[in-house]
Amino acid sequence: MKTLDVITLGRSSVDLYGQQVGGRLEDMGSFAKYIGGSPTNIACGTARLGLRSAVITRVGDEHMGRFIREQLAREGVDTRGVASDPERLTALVILGIRDEEQFPLIFYRENCADMALCEADIDEGFIAETRSVVATGTHLSHPRTEAAVLKALNLARKHGARTALDIDYRPNLWGLAGHGAGESRFVESAAVTAKLQSTLHLFDLIVGTEEEFHIAGGSTDTIEALRAVRAVSTATLVCKRGAAGAVAFEGAIPSGLDEGQAGPGFPIEVFNVLGAGDGFFSGLLKGWLDDAPWPRALEYANACGAFAVSRHGCTPAYPSLAELEFFLKRGVLRPDLRNDAELEQVHRATNRRNPGAGDWSTMRVFAFDHRAQLEEMEGY
Repeated sequence: MKTLDVITLGRSSVDLYGQQVGGRLEDMGSFAKYIGGSPTNIACGTARLGLRSAVITRVGDEHMGRFIREQLAREGVDTRGVASDPERLTALVILGIRDEEQFPLIFYRENCADMALCEADIDEGFIAETRSVVATGTHLSHPRTEAAVLKALNLARKHGARTALDIDYRPNLWGLAGHGAGESRFVESAAVTAKLQSTLHLFDLIVGTEEEFHIAGGSTDTIEALRAVRAVSTATLVCKRGAAGAVAFEGAIPSGLDEGQAGPGFPIEVFNVLGAGDGFFSGLLKGWLDDAPWPRALEYANACGAFAVSRHGCTPAYPSLAELEFFLKRGVLRPDLRNDAELEQVHRATNRRNPGAGDWSTMRVFAFDHRAQLEEMEGY
């Protein structure tokens, strides 16, 4: 019996989101603190959708590491795979929202805890419990973390679990762009292409933007890149196309992207593109693991991505299953979803979790009356 639906593997960080929307990072006066990192976001996003989720990562043995561990627990994510690293700090990301095109961010990941993930952190018994394992591209960039990913993938196949890859290409995390180029999404690299292609045969599902398939396929022509990936992998390929939605290819790659299987999109205002891909992947995994047809799985994915781009933050933006079902049934009433009062009420009401708070099925009310004291204070 499988006790988990999905285990994600890789990055885990604290995101410090600038609260002065439209401003430069140089001018930020305050930040909101969230958990982040693609695998961590996906674990939370899938847990909100009712999947039994876990994450394998490392955090520092300090305040930020404890914050991540505690927040994961609040989200209902299994934390048995979260190791505390006594020598390294938890990764940090400082980021902002300028407009729908600009999203400045700085990764603080020099020798961070999650990049110390190694083969010893991958427990066969834990992997055997899950129906799927999800890896992200960043942890293929270093021999130590790559070894951990490969061990997890091979164990997943041994125990009959599905495997998925979020290409998640960040050039500066592969050493191809400077610290100030965190928002860069594409730099050509034959070395990165070769590294990715050496692992693509291990996956049943591969997801990426057009630019991410460009790096995986070694071509800036999207169809040619998809065909190069198909040459080394039989996985279902899901290509994200931004406002144009996404398409899935199960077999041979046709001559045009529009010939792939697609799901309905949603006309919404783009407020924050960061974390949208992780929300998309969460919805896609829900459909994939439920064995839904690809158009339905892509509808889930597009809807979850729509929530993400319309709200502040990554994980806090993702919907609960009840919220997703409500949205799909009711539809879009206004394009700025974060200002849709009815939808936000459902979001708040269905995403509040506080494990350990006790049983609240019975109300316990304590009332007291201080009118006399207030009347005495009236003259002050």
